[in-house]
Amino acid sequence: METEEAQIARGLRGRDPEVLDALIEQYQHRLLRYLLHLTGNRAVAEDLFQETWLRVLEKGHLYDGRNRFVTWLMSIGHNVAIDYLRKRSPASLDEMKDPEEGTPFEPPASGPSPFDVAAEQQQHERFNAALEKVSPLFREVLVLRFQEQLKLEEIATLIRIPVATVKTRIYRGVAALRPLLQGGPQ
Repeated sequence: METEEAQIARGLRGRDPEVLDALIEQYQHRLLRYLLHLTGNRAVAEDLFQETWLRVLEKGHLYDGRNRFVTWLMSIGHNVAIDYLRKRSPASLDEMKDPEEGTPFEPPASGPSPFDVAAEQQQHERFNAALEKVSPLFREVLVLRFQEQLKLEEIATLIRIPVATVKTRIYRGVAALRPLLQGGPQ
């Protein structure tokens, strides 16, 4: 029986529009959210989102189905964002300095009452504001690990760093987020 990844690989090699439509439908929110966290700008993230899917279409024949598609997709999105950020400023994500502020990711809980919904929205906005103050170096691994729920090995493969470095960045990113979410240094 053919795995889902093998079916995706076959569909991308054949440039099957139904496969691409299904992939966009399935992964559009994750990819856009990831790009938004990397760039901090919705308009730029949307442009990079489109560029990522164009590259998936162009380079689809290179996907072999041995790894999860989401890892391959996020890797392309990562590279598109890095290309954009390098053109925009001379520093890459890997060269940026470690900030001293940050807090751990805590997903908002949904509540049935309007008060709970409003409190959840406020908490979400506060977290995103705090996350934006964290260095992109740490923000990227935090988003990939806690929002996109990628495994440490997948993150390491995606951004081409050792697993130990991924763990260190997550630890430092959480440590950087903590005082921001606890009302510490802004």
